Amino acid sequence: MSSSSPPARARLQSLLAQIRACRACEAHLPHGPRPVLQVGRSARVLVVGQAPGARVHASGVPWDDKSGERLRDWMGIDRETFYDPNRVALVPMGYCYPGRGPSGDLPPRPECAALWLERVLAEMPHIRLTLLVGAYAQRRFLADARRASLTDTVAAWRDFGPARLPLPHPSPRNQGWFKHHPWLERELLPVLRARVGAALADVPIEAIA
Repeated sequence: MSSSSPPARARLQSLLAQIRACRACEAHLPHGPRPVLQVGRSARVLVVGQAPGARVHASGVPWDDKSGERLRDWMGIDRETFYDPNRVALVPMGYCYPGRGPSGDLPPRPECAALWLERVLAEMPHIRLTLLVGAYAQRRFLADARRASLTDTVAAWRDFGPARLPLPHPSPRNQGWFKHHPWLERELLPVLRARVGAALADVPIEAIA
C-alpha cells in the first residue's frame, strides 16, 4: 500500500488531531497549550527546532517570526515552499510555547518527544534531509555523536553525513554568534541550500559536500 493511500493519510490526520488535543503538560504552560507543528506524508525535508515562541503561540504558524525569516533565507526557499507540509515538515522538540525564563524562553517540555516524536517520524517515510536547529534537536538526534558544545557540533557538520545538518538557532539574539563564526555563511550555508534544493527535487544529496 502506498504512503499516500487513504488509510495512511487518515492515520496521520488522526495522530495530528491527538497531538493538537494534547494536554499532558498543561499545568506547566503559563500561556496554556497550543501545539504547533507541520507534518505531511510526502515531506522531503524535516526541520527539527526547539519550541514555539510567543509570536508562534499567538499565530499558530510554525517559525512565524524573525527566526523563521532567517531560516528560510539559510535554506534558500520561499514561504510557499516552506509552508507546504508535503515538502517541508516542521517539528519542534516541544510543541507548545513553554513561557519565558530569566534569560529567554524556557526549554521545550520533554513530554512531547516522549509521547509523540517517534510516532510523528514514522508517518514521514520520504524524509531525505533533517535539519537539527539548536542544541535540543542535536542532543536528541545526534546523541553521543554530538560535540561538547553547540558551536563545536555545528562546526563538525561534515561528520554527520549528508542526511543530517546541525545548525545554530537563527534567532536575532544570536547575531553575535553569527558575527564571530563567519564560516557558517561561507562554508555551511551554501551546502545547506544545495542539499535542501536536491532533497526537494528528489535528486541525490550524497555528492554535495
